[in-house]
Amino acid sequence: MRTVVLTMKASVIEMFLAVPQINCDVKAGKIINPEFIVKCPAGCQDPKYHVYGTDVYASYSSVCGAAVHSGVLDNSGGKILVRKVAGQSGYKGSYSNGVQSLSLPRWRESFIVLESKPKKGVTYPSALTYSSSKSPAAQAGETTKVYQRPPIPGTTAQPVTLMQLLAVTVAEASHTTLPRPSPSAASNTSSPRPQPVGHRSQEMGDMDLLKPGSVFLDEGFVPKEELSTQSLEPVSLGDPNCKVDLSFLIDGSASIGKRRFRIQKQLLADVAQALDIGPAGPLMGVVQYGDNPATHFNLKTHMNSQDLKTAIEKIPQRGGLSNVGRAISFVTKNFFSKANGNRSGAPNVVVVMVDGWPTDKVEEASRLARESGINIFFITIEGAAENEKQYVVEPNFANKAVCRTNGFYSLHVQSWFGLHKTLQTLVKRVCDTDRLACSKTCLNSADIGFVIDGSSSVGTGNFRTVLQFVTNISKEFEISDTDTRIGAVQYTYEQRLEFGFDKYSSKPDILNAIKRVGYWSGGTSTGAAINFALEQLFMKSKPNKRKLMILITDGRSYDDVRIPAMAAHLKGVITYAIGVAWAAQEELEVIATHPARDHSFFVDEFDNLYQYVPRVIQNICTEFNSQPRN
Repeated sequence: MRTVVLTMKASVIEMFLAVPQINCDVKAGKIINPEFIVKCPAGCQDPKYHVYGTDVYASYSSVCGAAVHSGVLDNSGGKILVRKVAGQSGYKGSYSNGVQSLSLPRWRESFIVLESKPKKGVTYPSALTYSSSKSPAAQAGETTKVYQRPPIPGTTAQPVTLMQLLAVTVAEASHTTLPRPSPSAASNTSSPRPQPVGHRSQEMGDMDLLKPGSVFLDEGFVPKEELSTQSLEPVSLGDPNCKVDLSFLIDGSASIGKRRFRIQKQLLADVAQALDIGPAGPLMGVVQYGDNPATHFNLKTHMNSQDLKTAIEKIPQRGGLSNVGRAISFVTKNFFSKANGNRSGAPNVVVVMVDGWPTDKVEEASRLARESGINIFFITIEGAAENEKQYVVEPNFANKAVCRTNGFYSLHVQSWFGLHKTLQTLVKRVCDTDRLACSKTCLNSADIGFVIDGSSSVGTGNFRTVLQFVTNISKEFEISDTDTRIGAVQYTYEQRLEFGFDKYSSKPDILNAIKRVGYWSGGTSTGAAINFALEQLFMKSKPNKRKLMILITDGRSYDDVRIPAMAAHLKGVITYAIGVAWAAQEELEVIATHPARDHSFFVDEFDNLYQYVPRVIQNICTEFNSQPRN
C-alpha cells in the first residue's frame, strides 16, 4: 500500500510540472488564470461542446471547442495559449473549421485563443486555478489548484496539502462519497465568496448538485440568470463604420528624446480612444523603428481601447537611427498576416511618424507596400532646417512614400507640442474607407472578361489547353464579389455567354466553371465577339472596377475587328489580344490597347500558351501601378 501511495504521490508531483490537460467540455469561465497554456484532447469539434462568438469568445464557451473554431487547433487536439480579455456587448456566431459557434447578447468575460508560443520571460502556470473545488479538470485527473476563499479575520485558513489532494484523487477513483463538512467546520476555515447573480451559494455544498433532478450548467444552454446584465458593464465591439487594420510605425530613434517620445505615445493613446477599438471595428498594432523595427503588439493582441491604451503607455524607447524604409519593408512582409489578426475585407493602413527625416531611403519600400494594398500615411514633425537639408538622405521623402500625393495622406506638424492637433483629422482620414485608394491592387480590383475562340480550327484538345491558360491566369487574382470578378464568352460565327461577372464570387467556383465550358466549333467572327462581350459582359461591370478583356484566337477573323476594337478602347476596356498558330499579327495589334507591344502576344503553338501567363500578369500589374498617384 505504501508503494502505491508513493507512486501516486510521484505521479501527482510530475503532473504539477507538466502542461495542464483539460477536457473538451471545460469552459474558460471556470478557470481563474488570466493567461495560460493547456493541452486539448482530440474530438473537440463535436457540436455538444458549445462555443459562443467568433475570434473573441464568451468565457461560457468550451476552451478547446473555441480553439478548433478559431483554426488554432484541428480535431486532433494539441497545445494552445488562452488569454482572457474584457467582456463584450455581443458575440456573433459563425461556422468555421467544422464548428458552428453560437451568438450571445453579452457576457462579463471573454477570451482569445492563440498558438502555444510562450512569451519570452513569461512563466505560465503548470497547474490551473479553478473557480470551485469540484472542477471539471479534477474529474479528468489533470493537475489543478483549488481556489481558496479569503479567511475570516481571527481565523486560520487550512491549506490543502499534497496528501489531502491524494486522498481526494483516490476517493474519486474508487467512487467513494466524501463526507460533507459541517457548517461549523466551514465557518472556521473560510468565509463565503460573493456569488454572481443566478449562481447557487457555496454554503449549500457541492454535493447538493448531485441530487436527483439537478441540472448542470454545462449541459449546452445558457440560463436566463447567467445572462443577467445587472452587474455587467457594456463593452463595445468597435465602430463598424471604421473597420480598418491599422499599424502605427513610431519613431524610437535616439534623436527624438524621451519627452517627445512620450508625446508620440500620448497621440497613439488618444487615437486608440477615439477609434473605438474592437473586433467589429478598427484593430490597431504598433511597430517601433530605430536601427531595426520591432513589433510591440499585433492586430489581435488588444481587442478594446482601454487595453490598447494601457499597452501603449508601457512601450519603451529603443534608440538608434531612423531607418524608416527598413521599417516599412518589415511591415509589408510581416505585419498584415492572418496569424497577426489581419482580416480580409478590412483596408490595411500604416501611419508612419517621423521626427525630422529618415536615415535611409523610403521610396522603393513604399512602392512595394502600396502594391501590396497598404495605405501609407506620413506624419512628419519638425522637418530639416535650411542648414540641415544637406544631411537629408532622400529629399521630398514623404511624397515618395504616401499612398497618394494629393495631401490626404500627409500631415506635417511644425512642433511636437502641436502634435495633438492632428488627432481629429487623422482619425477621420483613417476611417474614410472610400478614399483609402491603395487598398486596391492590380490583383483585386478588376472585371476580367475572357473572349475565347471556339472555331473548328482550334480542335477539342487545343481548346482544353486554352481553358487551362484561362484557369492559370484566373488563379493569380483575388476573386470575390468585392475584389476581382471573372466572366467568359465563347465565339465562332455566333457568340455564347458562358458566365457573367455576377455569376460566381469565389475562386473555386470560377475555376470549376472554366472546366465546364464545352467546345463549340464553327467559324471565326472576332469583331462580332468583341461587340457581344461589350454588351453582355462589360455593360454590367462595376464603375469602380478596371475593365480587362483578354481575347484568345487562332486565326484571322471573318469580319472586321477595327470598329469593335475602337469601341472597346473608347469605353475604357483594356484589351489584351493573344494569337496562336494562324492568327494574324496585324489584327492582334489592332484589337490590343495601345501600346500594342504590351498588350498583344503571338504564340506559335497552343502548348506554349502557359509560358505567357507571367507576362500577361506582369503587364497588367505594371500598368496598374504606373497610374498617377494624385
